[in-house]
Amino acid sequence: MANTFRLQIITPERVFLEADAEMLVVKAPDGEIGIAAGHTPMIISTQEGEVRIKLGGQWREAAAADGFVTVTPDHALFLVQTCEWPEEIDENRARRDEERALEALRQQGSMHEYIMAKSMLSRAMVRLRVLRHSPGND
Repeated sequence: MANTFRLQIITPERVFLEADAEMLVVKAPDGEIGIAAGHTPMIISTQEGEVRIKLGGQWREAAAADGFVTVTPDHALFLVQTCEWPEEIDENRARRDEERALEALRQQGSMHEYIMAKSMLSRAMVRLRVLRHSPGND
């Protein structure tokens, strides 16, 4: 069996995952970072994107918002605003959110409206990518 570490992924609403993991891959501001057992202690700021988790030799992917990961050699705590498995994502809603965000970007409103629309578009696109990569959606 591969070397594992304790992984906790927590959102304000729930404990998304608490398990022994072999690997966690998150999107950081300067690229993807892989975390495995024995990793050097650090705190990582993460960006919205796909999160890949290796559990029991199998990879799973989830859609996550911005957050932080604290890492020690035997534990990783990922605090994130939202995190969803593909089966939890409503594809129709994600497509509607994408369309609304694109329309808001076309309206060229205030800087605040632009930033909010860009964030909404990013979240919708991540959710749709995770859905496309999930088994049964090939």
